[in-house]
Amino acid sequence: MRRIVAGTFNRGKLREMRAILADLPVELIALDAFPDAPEVIEDGETCDANAIRKAGGLADALGEWVIADDSGLEVDALGGQPGIYSSRSGGPEKNDAANVRKLLAELHGVPAERRTAAFRCACAIAKPGELLCTAEGRLEGTIIFEPRGENGFGYDPVFQPRDEERTVAEMNAEEKNGISHRGRALRAVKPKLIAKLEGA
Repeated sequence: MRRIVAGTFNRGKLREMRAILADLPVELIALDAFPDAPEVIEDGETCDANAIRKAGGLADALGEWVIADDSGLEVDALGGQPGIYSSRSGGPEKNDAANVRKLLAELHGVPAERRTAAFRCACAIAKPGELLCTAEGRLEGTIIFEPRGENGFGYDPVFQPRDEERTVAEMNAEEKNGISHRGRALRAVKPKLIAKLEGA
């Protein structure tokens, strides 16, 4: 079984990665098992660039295979923001509640038909000295006016996927993983990972 480090301290992301990759011969190790893991500066201009930088940097530093992702919420009425800054857009607090509050404040007065948005996720897998594969996923929807639901994390309580009456936070984990941007990115990268595992 191939040991792969999940390049995130976000427990919600780790749970989703483990669930979606559960049928592969891999053991997903939490990044907090490596107290000396460096902080990788995510200063790329795209989710793809940040995911590659994170996976490659951690793989080289830890001497391990690493899977990492970077995701963002792109809101049309805000010109695609917060985008790559989604997880830290709320200011010094750097938490989900602050991020959601800021987003809803920025959309104050914007009517429902103009609150279209999309979650985007880029996933990268690297081993020391080599980028193995990448993939992307996208989920389109709208930003509602008030948070609803207790599940998930991030902007899930205010994001309602297209053709859905519920927010992502009102879905259970299996439902969310079936449609989410991260789920789509991870499912897209699975056959590429399988090929790398078979050739390792």
